[in-house]
Amino acid sequence: MSLVLNQEQQMLRDSAFAFIGENAPVAHLRTLRDSRDATGFSADLWRRFGELGFSATLVPEAQGGLALGAVEAGAIGEALGSTLAPSPFLSTAVLAARALALAGSPAQQAQWLPRIAGAETVIAFAVDEASRHDPQCIATHVRIDADGLVLRGAKTFVVDGHAAERLIVAARQPDDAIGLVLVDPRAPGVTVERTAMVDAHNAARVRFDGVRLDPDARMSSGAAGAAAVAQVLDLGRTVVAAQLLGIADEVFTRTLAYLKERKQFDRIIGEFQALQHRMAQLYCEIELTRALLLRAQQAFDADPAAAASLVAAAKAHACATADLAVREGVQLHGGMGMTDAFDLGLFMKRARTLQELFGDVHFHTDRFATLNAY
Repeated sequence: MSLVLNQEQQMLRDSAFAFIGENAPVAHLRTLRDSRDATGFSADLWRRFGELGFSATLVPEAQGGLALGAVEAGAIGEALGSTLAPSPFLSTAVLAARALALAGSPAQQAQWLPRIAGAETVIAFAVDEASRHDPQCIATHVRIDADGLVLRGAKTFVVDGHAAERLIVAARQPDDAIGLVLVDPRAPGVTVERTAMVDAHNAARVRFDGVRLDPDARMSSGAAGAAAVAQVLDLGRTVVAAQLLGIADEVFTRTLAYLKERKQFDRIIGEFQALQHRMAQLYCEIELTRALLLRAQQAFDADPAAAASLVAAAKAHACATADLAVREGVQLHGGMGMTDAFDLGLFMKRARTLQELFGDVHFHTDRFATLNAY
């Protein structure tokens, strides 16, 4: 299997980089942050994702989508990472789209997937409940009483949860198996608290206090539900890893340009061998991450269940590479690298948040070892 994009994938990647670079540069994030925008992302930009087909990437053709895969979604994610652009792409076009396609009823799919394809809605995927990612530690539960289904529990770090029209919630079913339910965040008993993350992107804490659910709110449960949650998370991890790759590559490019123009002691600082060695090491790590991530994406598209080990390796390596990139970038830019007026600090904050999302380097190193019977 070739570790390069094919012509169609490269065209999609180029299109995503061109569109996002022009319409959502880092200044776009600053404007949303400094104006304390209530949504935290541009609804107009999200609508244009629909016009260009980006939001339809993972939606099945029967619901108006393109039926593409993790490779294509990752190309868009890498472009988003390169400019730090806030967008519901991950929450809605990746996580929610795959969850509905895997576990949604025909009625749920017909109602929501075409709207995702057209970027006409925002749907959030709620799984984590603790300060660290642990998809096995789920206490939120659905129980049956005399009047029907009741949902109780709480979720944290729900990406775009504050702006979602629906929440797809991982919860334990009456038989204690993990399944998914589709919840209206405006229903009685649901409390949504927007959280302002350090990187100026969006998440939410959500509580479910005796929320009454219609029977048709249930999605797949039992073994199918657990498998759907695992597949949605692994798909999300490949896109988050792609965003980390986009961050690392952009920081490398900016730092290399700076080293070629900054003078000290009447010499371009890029002439100093010690700095050349640091940049060479970073370049190698970025290219290793790029190859490993593409291999994981290809494996996921071929057989999601068999790709878990590669996905864990790719997410772990992307976390480590992005961390190296932003630390080197800030240090090699000297004092101005530490200031908010300079963009590198924003890249560092975003990288730190994405490292935690769906498992950090330690989580995935342990997962890789466990999957390989270490």
